[in-house]
Amino acid sequence: MIDYHKLMSLKEDVLQHLHVLDESAVIAAIEASLSACEGMSFQQKNDAHHYLINAILNYDVLQPLLDSSDVSEIMVNGPHSIFVEMHGRIEPSDVTFYDQHHLSQLIHKIATEVGREVNVSTPIMDARLKDGSRVNVILDPIARNGPILTIRKFKQTFHSLRELVACDMLTPACAAFLEKAMQYKYNFFICGGTGSGKTTLLNCLSGAILDKERVVIIEDASEIQVKHLKNIIFLETRQGQHHQNPISMSTLIKNALRMRPDRIIVGEVRGEEVTDMLQAMSTGHDGSVSTGHSNSAKDMLTRLEVIASSHSPIPNDLIRRQIISAIDILVYVERLHTGKRCVTEISELIKSKADYCLNTLYAQQDGVSFSTAPLEEKLIQKDKWRKYDQSI
Repeated sequence: MIDYHKLMSLKEDVLQHLHVLDESAVIAAIEASLSACEGMSFQQKNDAHHYLINAILNYDVLQPLLDSSDVSEIMVNGPHSIFVEMHGRIEPSDVTFYDQHHLSQLIHKIATEVGREVNVSTPIMDARLKDGSRVNVILDPIARNGPILTIRKFKQTFHSLRELVACDMLTPACAAFLEKAMQYKYNFFICGGTGSGKTTLLNCLSGAILDKERVVIIEDASEIQVKHLKNIIFLETRQGQHHQNPISMSTLIKNALRMRPDRIIVGEVRGEEVTDMLQAMSTGHDGSVSTGHSNSAKDMLTRLEVIASSHSPIPNDLIRRQIISAIDILVYVERLHTGKRCVTEISELIKSKADYCLNTLYAQQDGVSFSTAPLEEKLIQKDKWRKYDQSI
């Protein structure tokens, strides 16, 4: 085991001799610095070489966790308390930082890489790494045991609904229905708890969009990956920093309407952008999709109404009617106590003027499905299905 202060001294020595920060130059500088060290065994030099590569080029002590295909989320609760999610279960990790300064260095390195600001004045940061992994930071004293760093790794494992069927996230009947409903331009809202698989499902669901369509994707931090479409625009919000004006989700949705999209896909909605998203869904942009946090499909509708009413002077009954008009299908995704993620509810929102009325097309409880017939046969509102079923 090499002393941390010795490693930091070696790191500073390497950085002082670097003129460009590329991999070959870093490796050469590390080798030169280690060759000049006396009193270190071959194994110690090898360990130091590995550590310095990760500390300078990668993400320090967290890099092995990021490299592990078994780890889906990394939760750093201060320098000496790190947990990981593996196969749907959260477990403590034996990886630690030396001290709070060591952790803070990594946080500021990430912030610099993504062009975002995190400090006492701006103690919360949402961002993404180069591989698409999502990062959240909250600094002390807002977090009393901070700094807190959470990384939700981006997995490129799933690309289609068929792959989700293979891992039992949804049934073949659900996959067939969702794929056609997406093609037939039903407006979707995917809801569920944190880490339940909403973005994974959205990524796979977007594979059903025809490549002739123009799609605008709007997010706080980019996570949605759509690779088969050619006419596609990715928009990302910007925090106000360095004399730059902030660009909100709401602003991006309003601007997207001027970009002649066939569909608009909005990442998680939780603020004033809810009203703009609903208006986009109701003004000729059929096939649009968004996601949100909730405990059920019905609960998601109530949450949308509360959020919209808190940011708009529009009366609640009109907001409710707008939600009913905008959303066609709600999909609820759940992470079970076993760690398995699966679609447990698919419901149709009936276009009623009075109140929310859900027609349950599919339901699952404790791993038992309560629907075997084709889901489209249970649809009450089949106008879009009939319209597109003849042309596609």
